[in-house]
Formats: sequence, C-alpha cells, structure tokens
Amino acid sequence: MGEAKRRKQTGAPPPRKTNSKKPLIIGVSVLVLATVVVSVLFLTASPKPTSNNLPVAATGAEAFPAELDQYGVSVGEQDAPVVVREFADFQCPACGAFAKISQRLKQEYVDTGKVRFVYFELPLRQHQNAFPAAQAARCAGDQGAYWDMYDRLYDSQSEWSGSNDPVATFARYGRDIGLEERRLRHCMTTELHREAIEKSRKVAMQLQVTSTPTVMVDNIRLTRPGWGQLSAVVERELSSAGK
Repeated sequence: MGEAKRRKQTGAPPPRKTNSKKPLIIGVSVLVLATVVVSVLFLTASPKPTSNNLPVAATGAEAFPAELDQYGVSVGEQDAPVVVREFADFQCPACGAFAKISQRLKQEYVDTGKVRFVYFELPLRQHQNAFPAAQAARCAGDQGAYWDMYDRLYDSQSEWSGSNDPVATFARYGRDIGLEERRLRHCMTTELHREAIEKSRKVAMQLQVTSTPTVMVDNIRLTRPGWGQLSAVVERELSSAGK
C-alpha cells in the first residue's frame, strides 16, 4: 500500500524516520580513546631535564653522607658523577616494579660510567620473607652474584612471597644461577649477614626513610620513582656536573 493511500485510509501520520545512533556512538568512542591515549602519553612521557616540575633538594639540604654507602650494595664506578640510591624491600610489589627501571638505569647509565647505583635493603616488618630474601642476596654476593640474585628475587617475587620455606626456594634459585648451593644454604641458615642488613636498615631510619621504594638521585628524593622522572633528574645532575 502506498504511503499516501495508507494515510488517506487510516488518517495516521507517516512514521518518523529515526536517525541511527551508530555514528554518534562511534564518534564518542573515538573521542574517549583519543583522550585516554593522550592522557597515557602525558603521564608516561619523560619530563625535560630543565622542567620546573622536577624534584629538587630540600632548602639547605646537605650532600648525602657518602660514608653511609658502605652499608648498601653498590655497582658502578666509584667516582661516577651521579649516585642513585634505592631503599627497598625484596617482597614489596612496588619495588618489584622499580627493579625493571633499575635494570635500565644500569644499562644506560651505570655501565657507561655516568652513575653509581647503591641498593639499601629495608625489609619491612610486615613482610615475612623480606629479611630472608635480603640474606639470600647478600649470601649470593659472597659468590659474586648479588645482582644475579637481585634480579631472580624480583622476577620471581610472587612465587616466594608466601613461602613457608624461603631458604629452600632461595637455595634453588642459587643453584639455577650457578652458585654452590651448600655454601649458600649454610650462609642463609646461620644468618651470616644479619648484622649487615640491620645496618642497612639503620641507614634508612637515620634518613627517615619509611616507605619502599624510596629513590634518591644524589641528595634529591624522587616524588615519582619511575623512569621518566629518574632519567630526567639524572640528566639534570649530569649536566650540572658538566658531564
């Protein structure tokens, strides 16, 4: 039946044509996606070393007391122009995330002689296996493999965090990275490095470090310990040192 004839017979007005909402939905979706992408880029982009938003040393702050570095574990040239220090807990998930950043720091700055990296163990009381993990790293260090164990502990953090026998787990890690297992196990069970780890923890207390990871570039405490801020502050400090 034609439209005109139908209207004449029924007196009904013609049905309204409804515009499809699909183009509107697609347009809104594209706008939302674009906003998300821009936001991610804004949040993750590395700030310029000259940015005024970068953290600076507190007013009147003295240089970091370099003599305290002996209580941490260092890697890099002793006379590197910039020193990055981390206070961390092997069982802390945020420290696990920063471990990836510290690996990049070593590759790009430590291995090139520009930065020395010092790691201070700060095992938190609420983490039952944080102290044994710190001992495992120190004991691996006796066999020249502190950083190998450091990487393995962070890479496998979710596996051992709730372990009821961390020594057995860490001994296995030592075997996997080529260490003498009996020597490693003996070192851990006798707590050979308890005093050294306690001294590392006391450094944190002396500096009023209470959270992990706390990262410092020379005497500047980072407010957002990610690669963007870390690398920008390092570059600024290298520039100040004429490097």
